[in-house]
Amino acid sequence: MGKSIAVENLRAWYGDQLTLKGIDMELEANRATAIIGPSGCGKSTFIRCLNRLHETVPHSRVEGEIRLGDEDLYRMDPVDVRRVVGMVFQKANPFPMMSIFDNVALALRLNGIRRKRELFERVEKSLRMAALWDEVKDRLRDPATALSGGQQQRLCIARALAMEPDVLLMDEPTSALDPGSTLRVEELIEALKSSYTIVIVTHNMQQAARVADRTAFFLNGELIEYGDTATLFTKPADPRTEAYVTGRFG
Repeated sequence: MGKSIAVENLRAWYGDQLTLKGIDMELEANRATAIIGPSGCGKSTFIRCLNRLHETVPHSRVEGEIRLGDEDLYRMDPVDVRRVVGMVFQKANPFPMMSIFDNVALALRLNGIRRKRELFERVEKSLRMAALWDEVKDRLRDPATALSGGQQQRLCIARALAMEPDVLLMDEPTSALDPGSTLRVEELIEALKSSYTIVIVTHNMQQAARVADRTAFFLNGELIEYGDTATLFTKPADPRTEAYVTGRFG
């Protein structure tokens, strides 16, 4: 089951540039939360802080607190954080020199799972959860790059799920996909949120309305409004939110 994430006074810098300006919010367990806002508002920085990828950027730093359940993410080993907080990026990034099977199995092997039967069972489970198994079960040894763009993105989702994380972060996961592949990923989000806490960054407000239980609107590094998705889109409390969701800027 997923876990909640509590964010308190989160601030993030790139060099001297303050990118997040004191974010306070709780991401509910087993819900899909969308992060929306114009380019450069801090959306991607925010989710990169949730699995400590932000600190891998030279001259970056973070202040504040992020708790996953009862654990302080910034007191954990970063490698352990990325086991429990998986990430799917905007562009599908399967390991190019590996097969479909090995793309999913690599992290399992690195974490000590070597028995062939257990490896196969975990890979199959992950591919099934990513709604990809039926399409690739007869070609597991084919190169991952032979898959279509939408299949590659679902493979990356399977790869993230293989480590059985509590949270799945998705940064614009469908922006490079055709409508049919986008629909498959959106259906997948709906199916997965009963088992995982999902946070999705999207520029597509229709997508946020379709897949998210709650939505957060970011602007200039600040959290302007956060609440039930339907309410935020139909009866926003802040005029800046209303201006954004009605297309008057952004």
